[in-house]
Order: sequence, then structure tokens, then C-alpha cells
Amino acid sequence: MRLKVEFTTEPFDLDEPPQHAVVARETLQAAPLDAVDVGPFGNTAEGGTEEVLAAVGEMLRRALGAGATRVSLQVNVVDGESGDAR
Repeated sequence: MRLKVEFTTEPFDLDEPPQHAVVARETLQAAPLDAVDVGPFGNTAEGGTEEVLAAVGEMLRRALGAGATRVSLQVNVVDGESGDAR
């Protein structure tokens, strides 16, 4: 099974990314995932079930430890060939 996670961390800072956002993005970019897309208001990552779940757990621990007061995330099962959510 493949999973896609979409997440944001708060509080927001429109002038520059806060440390918790940087840490969250770096954690997922370093994970053994197939695709990571970083954006100014949200991030996505995709990969195998175990890899995504492990990366999300690590991202939550590190982002909260770096000052995040909220992490909003959504996890979808995706079709392995097209990447479309079911």
C-alpha cells in the first residue's frame, strides 16, 4: 500500500519559515520516501506505508520539539500507479 501525507505546522510566520516548519520539512526530505513536495502553506510526501508512518512520527516529534503548537495532517491511501487518492 502507498500513502500520501499532507501537512502544515503552526504558528505561521509570513516573513520567514519558523524553525518548526524547517525541521518538519527537513525530516521528510531526509526520509526514504518516493516524493516530497514543499510549499509555503503545505507540504506533501508519498511512499510506502511503513516509510510514511515512520517519517510522520519522527516529523511530529521534531516539529513539536522545535516549537510547533499545531500540526495538521491528512493521510490518504493512493493508487500505486497513478498516485491518485482513493
